[in-house]
Amino acid sequence: MTEIIEQLESTAEQIRADLSARDDARDEVLARSRELIRLCATTIRATHRNDWAEAHELLGQADQMAAGMREILQPYPDLFHAGYTQDALKELVEAHLVVALVTDGAIPAPTALGVPAAAYLGGLCEAASELRRRCLNLLRRGHTEEAETLLEKMDAVYDLLVTFDFPDAVTGGLRRRVDQLRGVLERTRGDLTQALRQDWLLAALDRFEEQVGGGND
Repeated sequence: MTEIIEQLESTAEQIRADLSARDDARDEVLARSRELIRLCATTIRATHRNDWAEAHELLGQADQMAAGMREILQPYPDLFHAGYTQDALKELVEAHLVVALVTDGAIPAPTALGVPAAAYLGGLCEAASELRRRCLNLLRRGHTEEAETLLEKMDAVYDLLVTFDFPDAVTGGLRRRVDQLRGVLERTRGDLTQALRQDWLLAALDRFEEQVGGGND
């Protein structure tokens, strides 16, 4: 009986040590995931300001933060696939792809970013949605051609994502995000159409005024 109790106590001690290390890893990664999300959000804001030096500097910091998370979680694959970890990695993908889509840069693959496929697809979808904000900024400044180019990129991403017809359990809820992207696309297309019509009307008025002015001469 004594031997059985000693064996149970030894096993319990091993389990306690494992759970303690796992808990410490979880706490550390939670803190790092929040910081990673902050870095990614700040990167996107810098992109909308066309502050490319800051955007790339922040992306480098975000990559280092994500690498640290992966190293900590290497012994704990279940924690790596936990929701808070995947959400942070999705934000990393979004930041990288927003910069790439806006600057016509190289599109990094999931392996290059060290993220699973589902997180990559989710980040790609959110990056396309984020381009709406830049489109609106461009339209306010009268840059309709550049906004039209961005809308074409958003369309291309949507057309790609709708081909991933897999259960949500596999894609991490991609279908809902793609549905939301479709709504973002339609609103952006409407805003761009209205801006183009206004440009056409202004051009027509300018031509009319030139004709009237020429006739008066």
